[in-house]
Amino acid sequence: MRTNLLRTAAAATLAFLLTGCVGSASSAARPEPASSAARPEPASSAARSEPASSVSSKIASVKGSRITVYGSKEGVAQRTITSPNDYGAARVFLVERDEGEWLQVLLPIRPNGSKGWIKAADVTLAETTYRVEIDRGAFRFTVYDGDRAVRTGKVATGEAGTPTPPGRYFFTELVKPVDQGGAYGAYAFGLSGFSPVLKSFAGGPGQLAIHGTNKPSAIGTRASHGCVRISNDDITWMAKNLAIGTPVVVQG
Repeated sequence: MRTNLLRTAAAATLAFLLTGCVGSASSAARPEPASSAARPEPASSAARSEPASSVSSKIASVKGSRITVYGSKEGVAQRTITSPNDYGAARVFLVERDEGEWLQVLLPIRPNGSKGWIKAADVTLAETTYRVEIDRGAFRFTVYDGDRAVRTGKVATGEAGTPTPPGRYFFTELVKPVDQGGAYGAYAFGLSGFSPVLKSFAGGPGQLAIHGTNKPSAIGTRASHGCVRISNDDITWMAKNLAIGTPVVVQG
């Protein structure tokens, strides 16, 4: 069946979600569930050994209330991760390698880029052809559908002291602020990565995000505490078209 991977964090504040992208934590608003849902097609269940593709990506959605992550396919348990996540969103992972009964996945933990193995039987697989690439040097994002660029625009990135770290990430949740004219704009996607500088912010773990803004004049500059800011039009388009689990690559 088709799996709805676009879930929202209805109970968390944006100050707790984000890494302090806009400054004062007092400006955070309590989000509402987003109404639109992107639905990637389910992946084939055929067993095979293959790396992640640049054309399509597999997203693993946890079936139960928790999942065991292993350090290797030999079955050495490494950690247990609960679902939904701390923000009320269904737990998903970006699949880096499909080994049939085992999946190597990118983990939303420190250090950035951490990977682990999960059992394929514990998740539902879906597939997306979308990915987001962010060029820090050019202050630009591009959304690809396969090899075709479908949307591009300018971004603001982290200031020199709180940089946006390069790496491969994925969307972990989507939140919609009550105040659409607030500092976080129309929507905010949480990322699986964390600030390399801020170990905590406003009671949260220093998680990165891509979000809208009420200060579009700052787009095209280094202006945040590590998050990526884009226009409200661009983040609204992403919210309507991109699923939780969509890969995000930060370059430059």
